[in-house]
Amino acid sequence: MVRSSPGEATPGMWRREAGTVVRRAVALPEQAVGPSAIVAGFRIPSVPTEWAPHSHPSHELVWVRGGTLTSRVADRVFTVSEGHGLWMPAGVVHGGRVTAGAEFHDAFFAPDRTSFAFASGEPTAIAMTPLLESLLTHLSRTDLDAAARARAESVVFDVLQPSERQFALPLPSDVRIDAIVEALLADPADSRSLEEWARWLGISDRTITRAFRHATGLSFAQWRQMLRVHRALTLLSEGFDVTTVSETLGYAQPSTFITAFRRVMGTTPGAFFDAA
Repeated sequence: MVRSSPGEATPGMWRREAGTVVRRAVALPEQAVGPSAIVAGFRIPSVPTEWAPHSHPSHELVWVRGGTLTSRVADRVFTVSEGHGLWMPAGVVHGGRVTAGAEFHDAFFAPDRTSFAFASGEPTAIAMTPLLESLLTHLSRTDLDAAARARAESVVFDVLQPSERQFALPLPSDVRIDAIVEALLADPADSRSLEEWARWLGISDRTITRAFRHATGLSFAQWRQMLRVHRALTLLSEGFDVTTVSETLGYAQPSTFITAFRRVMGTTPGAFFDAA
């Protein structure tokens, strides 16, 4: 998992990296308007790449290998690492960022030929099993006849399932705490206490606590911990070791970070990426 030269780790969760290329939208392949129910492909961005907020007339499934994808949808940030994908329903406005050198895979599903719909109608984390990945890679071929494509598509519909854990960080939308949220998105390692944030904003710490709980269902401390773990997923996927990640995100020692990661993800960083 550790690269020989991963560069410099930075804590920012939603801060544009230097050298990022910004694109307007992910282009749909020409075949997406043809008879196929599913059209898949992949690319490897040589630099950090960002897609400005956009939507598609088709459902979209995205996943990565050798990096991470971060997607911002209204009041949530989704972090997509290896072994998982993100289902984006047609018409949902979203933006995204992918790390340089990652294999970025996407598949577009024609809504009128997709034989299922997730109950929530919302972006959904997907378990990218080896079988599902193999089927979608198979469907990226351009030499499949109609019968072979239809058979593969029917199996995709059978095996595509939501992940047991949804990797969504809720973003509070409350003018009283917006400044805290944006500051911590830029630097999750910011370790100011609840009392220090309250003094900075000129409000009571109880007001901050109530605002976070009302907007996210989490306490301030729980929300910041979840934010740090989301950022850790990206850094670990980029090849940084646990010690570097814990220091970058403001933890006093790696064991404290591992405990926080387990509390949010249900497993240790090593076990999480081994499973992926």
